[in-house]
Amino acid sequence: MLASASPRRLELLRQIGVEPAAIDPADTDETPRRGESPRTYAERMARAKLDIVAPRHPAALVLAADSVVAVGRRILPKAETEQQARECLALLSGRRHKVLGGLALASCGGKVRTRLVETVVRFKRLEPKEIEAYVASGEWQGKAGGYAIQGRAAEFVAFISGSYSNVVGLALFETAVLLRSS
Repeated sequence: MLASASPRRLELLRQIGVEPAAIDPADTDETPRRGESPRTYAERMARAKLDIVAPRHPAALVLAADSVVAVGRRILPKAETEQQARECLALLSGRRHKVLGGLALASCGGKVRTRLVETVVRFKRLEPKEIEAYVASGEWQGKAGGYAIQGRAAEFVAFISGSYSNVVGLALFETAVLLRSS
């Protein structure tokens, strides 16, 4: 059972041969708490999604995940407007940022395992015309931090340390380890 409506997460699971029996997205408030660190937020969101969906499927393995893009202690939004996308890209330009992937898995017996995966990404310095071209592509819509590394934004990435699939939406190595251990 996948507690996510993200088509990227489903594609990533299929990439490692995992086909969820069903998809049941959690509807939860994703507003960060005042003073909440990006790490804590990513862990809390994955667990909150699991806590909503797992009770609806007590006899199933339920996987929940959340991706957070952060610059320092600042959590970037899932860009919903062109202006948000521009602001995210301008902030990321020429800087390192972290992509934090929260994972939570409930086994059939109710045991919960969690993981937090951290990937460091550095963007090259972006020219205003590059930002505008990317915004015009529409690829940023609904993406944490306003970009999709698996698409056109790949040309912005000067450095990455850690899990590439985590930046796409689901850390595959850690997910596979969680699934094997349940």
